[in-house]
Amino acid sequence: MRSQRIKDKRKDLNLTQLQIANFVGVSKASVSQWEKGNSSPSGENLYALSKILKCRTEWLLTGKGKSSNETSNIEAGPELRGLYPVISWVQAGDWSGINEIPVQDAEHYPCPVKCSDNTFLLKVRGMSMSPTFSEGELIFVDPDVRPDSGKYVIARLEEENEATFKQLIIEGGQQFLKAANPNWPTQFQQINGNCSIVGVIIFAGRLF
Repeated sequence: MRSQRIKDKRKDLNLTQLQIANFVGVSKASVSQWEKGNSSPSGENLYALSKILKCRTEWLLTGKGKSSNETSNIEAGPELRGLYPVISWVQAGDWSGINEIPVQDAEHYPCPVKCSDNTFLLKVRGMSMSPTFSEGELIFVDPDVRPDSGKYVIARLEEENEATFKQLIIEGGQQFLKAANPNWPTQFQQINGNCSIVGVIIFAGRLF
């Protein structure tokens, strides 16, 4: 049965129904219904499901062929690069404290773009990066990406463990943090040696 294949494959990959739902873009209840056989994924949901379960859509639908997509010739799409933790939150405004969450207790999400093993997520709060980024969005931060001028970054005051989310601007050897919100009181802020770039935002979106 298709429902049993979905359930078995999810468990083989140690994924929860919530993690499946977050990636596909449906409710946890929908995934539960798929696994009970009360409804079936179709269209984009079926394709996304096959990606996170790392299998062919044909196998999900019919049980025929290989259950793995390692040698699959299915249509191109974003490749999942594991699951990454929401390790802290940062105020998308003025400098504010970072609240660490133990990795084992954190929520984990798959990243739909290429990223390093050090990637983590933050949840946007505040309005300084609106309308480019919205409050409640999850942002994937990769510490291994080079922070070139124009990229959106997480910057941290080294001695105070305070961070902010802004666009990095480098001009004439000087570095500035820029708010995306044109009405934000402090549009530009120059940073110096006491500030380090934690990582670069590589993907953002509402995954739940």
